[in-house]
Amino acid sequence: MIFWIVSKISQMKKREFLKIAGLGSIGLAGRDATSASLGLSNQPDSKQLFNMSGYAAPKIDTVRIGYIGMGNRGSGAIKRIVHLANVQVKGVADIVPEKATNAKKQLMEAGHNPESYSGSADSWKKLCDRDDVDLIYICTPWNLHAPMAIYAMEQGKHVAVEIPAATTVDECWKMVEVSEKTKKHCMMLENCCYDFFELLTLNMARQGFFGEIVHVEGAYIHDIFDSLFQKDKRFELWRLKENQRNGNLYPTHGLGPVAQILDINRGDKMDYLVSTSSNDFMLQAKANELAVKDPDFKRFAGKSFRGNMNTTTIKTSKGKTIMLQHDVSSPRPYSRLHLISGTKGAAQKYPLPENEISGRLAHGHEWVKDNEFKALEQKYQPEIVKRVGELAKKVGGHGGMDFLMDWRLIDCLRNGLPLDQDVYDAASWSVISPLSEWSVANKSNSIDIPDFTNGSWKKNKPVDITLKEGGNTEVKS
Repeated sequence: MIFWIVSKISQMKKREFLKIAGLGSIGLAGRDATSASLGLSNQPDSKQLFNMSGYAAPKIDTVRIGYIGMGNRGSGAIKRIVHLANVQVKGVADIVPEKATNAKKQLMEAGHNPESYSGSADSWKKLCDRDDVDLIYICTPWNLHAPMAIYAMEQGKHVAVEIPAATTVDECWKMVEVSEKTKKHCMMLENCCYDFFELLTLNMARQGFFGEIVHVEGAYIHDIFDSLFQKDKRFELWRLKENQRNGNLYPTHGLGPVAQILDINRGDKMDYLVSTSSNDFMLQAKANELAVKDPDFKRFAGKSFRGNMNTTTIKTSKGKTIMLQHDVSSPRPYSRLHLISGTKGAAQKYPLPENEISGRLAHGHEWVKDNEFKALEQKYQPEIVKRVGELAKKVGGHGGMDFLMDWRLIDCLRNGLPLDQDVYDAASWSVISPLSEWSVANKSNSIDIPDFTNGSWKKNKPVDITLKEGGNTEVKS
């Protein structure tokens, strides 16, 4: 009977099979990833309440912001925002009082007058409850992203939330439902969509340089092994705890830019994925070593962790393929792979030492030379980089892409323009993580990727960052 069930899985959608079978654990052989823990068991048969793709909310001349989470990402965000005109920071929240106080002090020195919220696990709600806040900017540990975003939208606030926006399928669906119901933006802060090379290839794709795009690749390969065990850097070792999940835990840096190029949710959609992880060769050993001398690590001793390398492959409804990789423990050079392969040309960033583009010109299958690359870069340079690029590099934030992201978000809100990333992107890019966990736990079986647009992907318009409108948000020196 078990063999009959396995053979039949491929003939029906996974969610239908799970409902029929009523399995508490998806793994037929008692594996780790369960339907309950991943939020796979209660996916709704929903209808779209309102299409947030292309939605332009009413203009906000001066955007009033509340920040939640004043750790690494949050502290960087407030340093960038003070360089933008037409914004007011109304409040900052952090569970650690010192972090909230320090953030308030920095902002007051820059001419803002925020309130600080701390002292309890839910003090951030008071910031969301305020009537004088338009945007809640969330920079907390991953498991808090979706609950905070959902609550903020329910209080009538637009939301910008750090990556990943959610860690379960149920959370993804709930974010979509609340965004549609409240007509409030829920943008995931995928800064890599605003890196200069990624913006360049998006513009080239829009102008047909690559022809029909066939295959794309993205990755997050970053050796942060030691920092996972730093108690002073990771509040309650939250990220080490997250790494007990086994899958692609951080897919959106690689996925976001290529998803926009493929018009995912706007002309195409991701259909299904398969995912494979290597064994863990480092994390458990380090946790066991530290547990001998530090009681804070005893809860991690002997526990299972994510494998060193995860590789996830995705097929889209139009037959395109996506390859994603994730490794944050192996001692390898940094690579946020960005590869585009089309019928007329290709582009790749990382692991090459320099940006290189192959346009299938005189060199055929060879990469173009430096002078040709510079000519292509000048020809296809997107307007946002021409307008704000040099200022972004001066302000900083991963070479300027963080500032470009913030500037674009504020400019769209001020001018009543659709956001480049909507709630469907936040959900579909984030959901790769729990779905990859399921696939890894089930011998790399394929699993369907939910259509959070409920079919509207067929008519939604592609992302356009040409600055035909807006672009008038000023930058302070």
